[in-house]
Amino acid sequence: MTKPPKPAPRIKPASPATPEGERLSKHVAHLMACSRREAEQYIEGGWVNVNGVLAEEPMLRVRDQTVTVDPHASLMLPTDVTLLLHKPPGFDTLATPAMASKRLQPAQLCLTPASHWPHDPSKQRILRRHFAKLQAAVPLEQAASGLVVFTQDWRVLRKLTEDAAFIEHELVVEVAGEVSAEALHALNGTWLERGQPLPLAKVSINSTLDTATRLRFVFKGPHTGLIAVLCDRVNLSILSIKRLRIGRVALSNLPAGQWRYLQEGERF
Repeated sequence: MTKPPKPAPRIKPASPATPEGERLSKHVAHLMACSRREAEQYIEGGWVNVNGVLAEEPMLRVRDQTVTVDPHASLMLPTDVTLLLHKPPGFDTLATPAMASKRLQPAQLCLTPASHWPHDPSKQRILRRHFAKLQAAVPLEQAASGLVVFTQDWRVLRKLTEDAAFIEHELVVEVAGEVSAEALHALNGTWLERGQPLPLAKVSINSTLDTATRLRFVFKGPHTGLIAVLCDRVNLSILSIKRLRIGRVALSNLPAGQWRYLQEGERF
């Protein structure tokens, strides 16, 4: 006996667009014939534009907008980044944005797309994810300015913490008045604090001004507070402190309040 033919499978009609539109991740999944998770990776990787504007929110609702995916789009996970900031005086390097108050200004608040250095040689595309889960790698006095490091990369963080005692820091310190040869010799000597020797510093005169002197300090490790202690021992009044270099990475021409990406190939 011939079996009756199977009924044709029912095709579920496409659900009508809601007034709010559909999620961008769903739209990209249809556009690229990929899974929803892969669509989210395209979006979070900075490969998707909506009406010509970069869109990084998979939950964004779209209706009649033009959604395009960069032809060079990749599903490779974006690499973790390291940001180098020229911290202005008054900002706290180690404070998190959640700790911000009238009295405490975290340096991470300076890290915004608007404060990105226009001449950044890295040519890195700025993505929203680059400002998430950043960790301050090297402390710097709140009153000081200069180079500070924020990173998502565990390898950079490990290098700057585990090898901290071997990494040179170069700072320029402006003090009031002239610095005598005796004071300069003393700054380069050995000092004790509570019976323990203070870290050694190499100190030289960087330049002289009418009413001040700029000193160059070089020592290994961050040692916050060390400069203040040494200058106090020789009766020098500090006017400003600015960190110029951490290891092999220099502040160079990075303006105050702006940041750039650590380039591939740069090493501390």
